[in-house]
Amino acid sequence: MGSMLEINDTLKISKERGFPAELTLEAHLKKPFTAQGFESRVFEFYNSGLRSYHDAPTPVRLVEEIDGKWLYWGLAHIFKQTRDTTINRTSGKFTIVKIYDPVYQKLVTENESPKGKSFF
Repeated sequence: MGSMLEINDTLKISKERGFPAELTLEAHLKKPFTAQGFESRVFEFYNSGLRSYHDAPTPVRLVEEIDGKWLYWGLAHIFKQTRDTTINRTSGKFTIVKIYDPVYQKLVTENESPKGKSFF
């Protein structure tokens, strides 16, 4: 008997589940954020369900979930993952390695989000 292991290339989380609170689109449009501003920061996240993400140094796409819509922000390294089968939850820690400029962010969000899920 076997099981399928799916490795996620996208960390999609809401602010409630660990997306950095200070990253807001309004502030990003006024003065774009850069990864250098976050290089020493470690963020914690959780998602319901059991998932596996690419381990650092392979980056994952960092996506903010806002009311069911997807907003792409850049790339992250996940360096710790815990899958808790008792509560059916995946948690972990990540760092931000790249933040997209606002123009590219809009293009990638419009082109890479699942149909009907783009924030824009």
